[in-house]
Amino acid sequence: MEYYTLGRSGLRASRLALGTMTFGTESGWGCDRATARALFDRYLDAGGNFIDTADVYSGGTSETWLGEFIAESGTRDRVVLATKFTHNFANTGADPNAAGNGRKHIIRALEASLKRLKTDHVDLYLLHTWDRLTPVEEVLRTLDDLVRQGKVRHAGLSDVPAWYAARAQTMAELRGWETPCALQLEYSLLGRGIEYEFPALCQDRGMGLMVWSPLASGMLSGKYRPGLSAAAQTIDGRLKASAKASAPALQKMTERNWGIVAELERVAGELGRPMAQVAVNWVANRPAVASVILGATSLAQLDDTLPALDFDLPAELEARLDRASALPAAFPYAFIDVMTARMHGGANVGAKPARYFDLPQTRRGGWG
Repeated sequence: MEYYTLGRSGLRASRLALGTMTFGTESGWGCDRATARALFDRYLDAGGNFIDTADVYSGGTSETWLGEFIAESGTRDRVVLATKFTHNFANTGADPNAAGNGRKHIIRALEASLKRLKTDHVDLYLLHTWDRLTPVEEVLRTLDDLVRQGKVRHAGLSDVPAWYAARAQTMAELRGWETPCALQLEYSLLGRGIEYEFPALCQDRGMGLMVWSPLASGMLSGKYRPGLSAAAQTIDGRLKASAKASAPALQKMTERNWGIVAELERVAGELGRPMAQVAVNWVANRPAVASVILGATSLAQLDDTLPALDFDLPAELEARLDRASALPAAFPYAFIDVMTARMHGGANVGAKPARYFDLPQTRRGGWG
């Protein structure tokens, strides 16, 4: 297992993280306690140290079980423990402060998480989702206070717009507050939309990208087959469960995506590797990516992805995957590309190479 420092922090986290959203069956597609413990043990045995959870996962069951596993195994000092706040998983009635990113809820959520996790601190505390309401100053100052109190070691953001993350990082630097060292986002061969802005943002501001859903809810594992709707698939999983939702963002079985899956299957066949390993390898080596979160409901699934970084993806095969999943040109970047020659007086003025500043964190342009 390899380890990267997370963003511009000294926190050393494994490049493959264990996601525990599957710990518990309240969502309808998770795993039981015995399986969750087996996943936890197998991940640590493989050398992993970065475990991601959230207060909302399985209605608190994920944090509760994880806290028990860490305590029983005596691995609290070894584990880099990350959890998140924002959502309300309890039936609290009409309580507007029972969720969101306000100071009142952040502090209450952390105290509850610490109790479930059986610890006095978390190593990484992330805003789970932008709530569109709370001033960024309030979020940052609250996180800074919690770091100063010793209850949080590092702070991060998840599922926020790029402008919000940039504003948060810049403001924290200006005010001398704890700066977010991680940015957790969905990213995969089927979902490359973050590439328009986020990798460049992370490289410029020194945040490590934490990737969730690298297999696009299992679609890139090869277990789902074309020609059938998610609801009609014979195998259970997150993608099938999400078919009940009407949100377009959850509907991944499109003609475009099936084409990407087909090319991934061909590339994996040429490499003699499972599709899941190739998909994780591809995203783990994208610019700015610090760690990829692996979710599983069985040991077989985890064993399928843990060796994902044990091989190099040949450049020609990587290029084929890039072409199959390429994003359409978008404004303003496509326009700027066309205008570049006009902005340098006809001279060849290129970007500085990664080693221009002689930084140690230069793997493919990413921090870590």
